[in-house]
Amino acid sequence: MRGKLTLLQRFAGTFLQDVNLGVILINTKFELIDISDMACRVLGLRREDIVNRSMEDVFADLPLEHHLVRRNILDGVIVRNQALSWTNNKERYELLLDSNVLRDEEGRIVGAYIIFKDVTNLRSLEEQVQRSDRLAMIGQIAAGTAHEIRNPLTSIKGFMQVLLKTFQQQGMDREGSYTKVMLEEIDRINELLNEFLLLSKPKNVTYRQVDLSQVLKDIWPIIHNEAILHGVTVQHEVKEKLPLVVADREMLKQVFINICKNGIEAMGPGGRLTLLEGVNYEEKEVFIDICDTGPGIPMFIIDKIFDPFFTTKPEGTGLGLSVCQRIIHDIGGHIRVSSKGFGTTFTVCIPFQ
Repeated sequence: MRGKLTLLQRFAGTFLQDVNLGVILINTKFELIDISDMACRVLGLRREDIVNRSMEDVFADLPLEHHLVRRNILDGVIVRNQALSWTNNKERYELLLDSNVLRDEEGRIVGAYIIFKDVTNLRSLEEQVQRSDRLAMIGQIAAGTAHEIRNPLTSIKGFMQVLLKTFQQQGMDREGSYTKVMLEEIDRINELLNEFLLLSKPKNVTYRQVDLSQVLKDIWPIIHNEAILHGVTVQHEVKEKLPLVVADREMLKQVFINICKNGIEAMGPGGRLTLLEGVNYEEKEVFIDICDTGPGIPMFIIDKIFDPFFTTKPEGTGLGLSVCQRIIHDIGGHIRVSSKGFGTTFTVCIPFQ
């Protein structure tokens, strides 16, 4: 019996260390008895800091509704495949959670367990396929109609400019102001058409080896000037030399300018935008973190920000981030976003050879 018990104990210890599942064991006092390595990594916890502590203490920094485990688990509440999101610093995870009580030989509750699976990649892939389908449809419409719309717009704009000049020469200020408004609206339509055309596959894309650090240096004056206009400070942190990636240089510039401008516009005066370069050698990815100190993105919106036409800006088209995501997906990369109620981090990941 002792040999069997020892074998089970060894299995339990190895299981908690090696299994690719989040496992949490608690006793009837609602204290954490043991936790798997994967659970520590996902939840951003250190095992030695939390074992034998009350679960309320473990999640003390979070509101009650964000606690991963509730006391009613010890009342026999069973959970199966509960979907939830968890943000750990800059990483956001999609989890599927199961929980149940543990009973002794007489049927008395002696504790409970929580097991969760990380399904972030699966969820991300599903969303990526759905968005790609929508973008492909929009791109087909754009390719067939945008040029046909732009041609008459160009003629209308030309005649409006002639009218504006005539009104100014004749001192017709009121008519001139109306004409300026119409010209501004025509420019807005042209900007929307430009973004439509970017959703269709550009014909002049040139893929070659690119130094991401140099790309960021090239666009730095644009980002810096935009930051000055909004009273924001910007900083660029480089930890190590980045491997080269295969991409279109100009399209990468568009991605980083767009995300940086979004971050700058989300902050008030005194905000700070930080660009951090890094390498994930395990995943063979180069990543760029773009962090702002703005108000953050609410959880009920964060899943929608890459959807075509979704925007929170009064003057926005809702196509900027959709275009960025398509550009990065086309070179085998991905964009992650995380927000914890204050500040937002966009992480652009691009594979290298």
